[in-house]
Amino acid sequence: MRPTSHASFRPGWVAACRQATVGALCLLAGGAWSQATDLAPPPARQQALVHIVRQDCGSCHGMRLKGGLGPALTPEALAERPVPALVATILQGRTGTPMPGWQGMLDEQDARWIAQQLLRGFPEVKQP
Repeated sequence: MRPTSHASFRPGWVAACRQATVGALCLLAGGAWSQATDLAPPPARQQALVHIVRQDCGSCHGMRLKGGLGPALTPEALAERPVPALVATILQGRTGTPMPGWQGMLDEQDARWIAQQLLRGFPEVKQP
């Protein structure tokens, strides 16, 4: 059996295959992202997340999330930040800053919900 070299492939065919593969991966990733963004934690978990953000994040970002040791987390302050970047910051922290990563306590769904809420204006803790 003779080894096949890349030189025997037509360049146009290889480029078309690459383009089709990249396109398919983008469609799959886009579909997965849209499905993931539709998922929200259950109401009880949402309340726990509100409490975590207001108490734990608020200790650095201000109890009203308008800034303190850390920057403000208001919709205006975060307007230029995409949700995936906010999710990465929440889960992994920020190197060279006091911002810790929270992936030990939060999963990606939690972090995405928090990021989306921050961009809308973060809810208050509901009183019983």
